[in-house]
Amino acid sequence: MISRRAWLAGAALPLLPGCDAPAPPLDGGFVGASAERGHLLRTAVAQAPARTQRTRVLIAGGGVAGLAAARALRQRGMEDFVLLELEDQAGGNSRAMQLQGLPCPLGAHYLPLPTDAAREVQDLLEELGLRRRVAGRWEYDERHLCHSPQERLYRNGHWQDGLLPVQDIAADTLAQYRRFAARVAALMRSAPFALPAQRAAFTAEHAALDAQTMAQWLGREGLDDAQLLWYLDYCCRDDFGAGLASVSAWAGIHYFASRHGFHAPGDADAEREAVLTWPEGNAWLAQRLAQPLGDRLRCGRVVRRIATHRHGVAVQALDLGSGQLEQWEATHCIVALPVFVATRVLADAPAFVHDAASALLYAPWLVANVHLRAALADRGGAAPSWDNVVYGSQGLGYVDAGHQGLGQRRPDSPRVLSWYHALGLATDARSALLQQPWQHWAMQLFDELGAAHPDLRDKASHIAIARYGHAMATPVPGLVRRLRANPATPRAGALLFAHADWSGYSVFEEAFTRGHLAGLAAG
Repeated sequence: MISRRAWLAGAALPLLPGCDAPAPPLDGGFVGASAERGHLLRTAVAQAPARTQRTRVLIAGGGVAGLAAARALRQRGMEDFVLLELEDQAGGNSRAMQLQGLPCPLGAHYLPLPTDAAREVQDLLEELGLRRRVAGRWEYDERHLCHSPQERLYRNGHWQDGLLPVQDIAADTLAQYRRFAARVAALMRSAPFALPAQRAAFTAEHAALDAQTMAQWLGREGLDDAQLLWYLDYCCRDDFGAGLASVSAWAGIHYFASRHGFHAPGDADAEREAVLTWPEGNAWLAQRLAQPLGDRLRCGRVVRRIATHRHGVAVQALDLGSGQLEQWEATHCIVALPVFVATRVLADAPAFVHDAASALLYAPWLVANVHLRAALADRGGAAPSWDNVVYGSQGLGYVDAGHQGLGQRRPDSPRVLSWYHALGLATDARSALLQQPWQHWAMQLFDELGAAHPDLRDKASHIAIARYGHAMATPVPGLVRRLRANPATPRAGALLFAHADWSGYSVFEEAFTRGHLAGLAAG
């Protein structure tokens, strides 16, 4: 059998596990966000600005927060603004690509139906035609809701419906599911949570949860069932990039309590949460936020310096297309950058920005899109779903990027699977992400999913891997308490700050709301 060394060196003809025949060639490589571009911040640019331009509001950063700020400015009738974005495509963690002609996500791939606390997101969905009021009730366009079957779990050699282990579980496991559900329900009553988080008061009870890890809180509650712990660890890695031993109990409870709680099997309210999703993931939303901006959106710009002066703000950015340094003079600057980047580019960063940067930790992520020549053979149990997870795996499973298609797919038609892997907060995780060749991550993908799909490698023809060295802020103990000392829109004179980092965790609702509020306050 071919060795791992040969796999990493050539990657063209690895053998199938247990077979003598070589697998078909596999093309692949890295795509998406460029670490090299981001690292340009570390190098000096010994040149004067080639030109100086003026605008009323300068938005630094074209992720969801920056795009939301631009939309809010336009809603106010303010068109004199410019948005500078590092990459060639706006959207941050909500970007997409096409692999062999098929759309697929490079990051976030769904949006839960927003609660009433996320009214800005609700307004956006109404504007985009995703929901409307019928007979006094809100109805969502079912074409954009996740099609059934929604999710399944591979465990004990077969697939089960849903991600919470429910088949062949002991009575003690079910009892712990119910105890955890009761504790979440009790906390929802005594210390309400909201999404975005700023819409709920941060109480002493919240502070006590924020002071410990989720693992510590579960231990004190006597919740130690292996199935429950795996599921909760999966949820934390999915939303926060790290597991129970890293994230705070506030974050672990918030995952459920800010939405619709946790429901044990058999509960009357145990209905699966509806989500909006598209073949390209949340890029569907980002693209519609970016499209109206026209030439006000300037991609391929490395924001290198933001300095305030008596008349406003001066922003210097390297135009990667021309290689020239440009300067922008603005009345206000919305800093929609990750906080660790903001501290690098601000000429004199306020103390509260340095304080936030010292508290924030970022989890690296990897998203791999695999092009398949045909449908995979399936193990027994639940039918192929949109979200497919392997119990006990280090990754987060895969999404069928074509699941939302309205047409019929022939078994022999090509398709794309999107595999997600959060690397956690290990000290070497980020360097491994950047230093390992793409074949290393491809091997991990095939190792993880091979038990459920033994023909995966044989049907894979191309793999495109997106790396995010600082993908998401992880809400470790003590973080939320420190960040909640800041107002909903942190600001310092002509500078306004808008990024999901200021909430301590990275989800669409937080980024969009903070960007929207900054857009209302600027200018």
